[in-house]
Amino acid sequence: MPIATVNPATGETVRTFDAQGPEEIERCLADAAAAFASYRATDFAERSALLTGAADLLEADIEDIARTMTTEMGKPLAAARAEAAKCVKAMRWYAQHAESLLADELPAEADVRDSGARAVRARYRPLGVVLAVMPWNFPLWQVVRFAAPALMAGNVGLLKHASNVPQTALYLGGLFTRAGYPSGCFQTLLIGAGAVEAVLRDSRVAAATLTGSEPAGRAVASVAGSEVKKTVLELGGSDPFVVMPSADIAQAAKTAVTARVQNNGQSCIAAKRFIAHTDVYDEFAERFTAGMAALRVGDPMQDSTDVGPLATEQGRTDLEELVDDAVRQGASVLCGGRRPQGMERGWYYEPTVLADISETMRIDQEETFGPVATLYRVADLDEAVERANHTPFGLSSNVWTRDADEIERFARDLQAGGVYVNGMTASHPALPFGGVKRSGYGRELSGHGIREFCNVTTVWQAV
Repeated sequence: MPIATVNPATGETVRTFDAQGPEEIERCLADAAAAFASYRATDFAERSALLTGAADLLEADIEDIARTMTTEMGKPLAAARAEAAKCVKAMRWYAQHAESLLADELPAEADVRDSGARAVRARYRPLGVVLAVMPWNFPLWQVVRFAAPALMAGNVGLLKHASNVPQTALYLGGLFTRAGYPSGCFQTLLIGAGAVEAVLRDSRVAAATLTGSEPAGRAVASVAGSEVKKTVLELGGSDPFVVMPSADIAQAAKTAVTARVQNNGQSCIAAKRFIAHTDVYDEFAERFTAGMAALRVGDPMQDSTDVGPLATEQGRTDLEELVDDAVRQGASVLCGGRRPQGMERGWYYEPTVLADISETMRIDQEETFGPVATLYRVADLDEAVERANHTPFGLSSNVWTRDADEIERFARDLQAGGVYVNGMTASHPALPFGGVKRSGYGRELSGHGIREFCNVTTVWQAV
């Protein structure tokens, strides 16, 4: 894939970039290693001041960077502004809380004495240069949620961003430089996927984090494993949205629409499979379908637009193939199911709801990365849990019920990294984020996220 900005609303190539060659990559690696040698010794006050400065700059740039994101991957402009504002919030949160999150841990006095020591503490120390392989769907947020905790922990970063968001990638590299970070602390690599392995194998790179497809995750994890390097992977999801009889059906249906089409439906934590108890299925399906059908598809630069184009032409083709396969096998199209009429330019697809899904359909097991929802009817709580878990993914989940016993059952038995009750999944800097099964491993955000790329060092002192 060329490194280029291609406007998904028009299909036009806006700007292309040359990939960095071996000499430039070597310079970036050398600069990163040199930066870590000194940056690791900075204290939390210094790091906090730098990250706060970066947050201030980003806040001033929100309108410009929002337009860049919308141009590069098609998210509605209002959503792009919100993404940038969320990044500012996360940066300030880590600037404020990192020191307490990484404070030395002291065991109980009895355990200290039993170990034969006068004093013992566990200390968090940075690992070094961390390679981040990031996706296009949240081109600012995905990077900041790695970079903010990693930099506050004393690590330095190398960013290999998706090839279709190069201008956002370059903005991020420049942002931290403008904020006063020492040279080499955070750099953008303009390289293709084929160059990632060599960078990851380089001895100066200590660890890697990847958000993206399952094949990409397997590739990075395989290389890192062979080099015995730490990785954190977030590989997507097919999140269930379960509606039980005690739920507020009108509110559940309204939230379900937002949960499915956020970011034009291209979100790992977007609800994708909608599972309704038979007692409320008809009402939920009617309300949900009406809400999806009422969405305005159009130019993402217009604030009146609800759903913009898919980010890539191939992404739309992949989505169409899933829908077409389901329809051929008997799925019912309640709304959508095609490209919008009169919108020949750009990679648009109508908000779509499919029912009568069978297990032979690809869409039953594969992630739908676009504004397409599948509906399932279940007879009881047991079937709801079984259907929710009937996928190779386990990122997050949404359940709608006012029954305390049902809430406890879902929280206990759903195979997911998160269970959101009577609301939709959303990431927050104070809450751990990540999945199980083929959604990956490790956690981002919160104290769990900042500790992922730390060496937990036991310091034992006899006298």
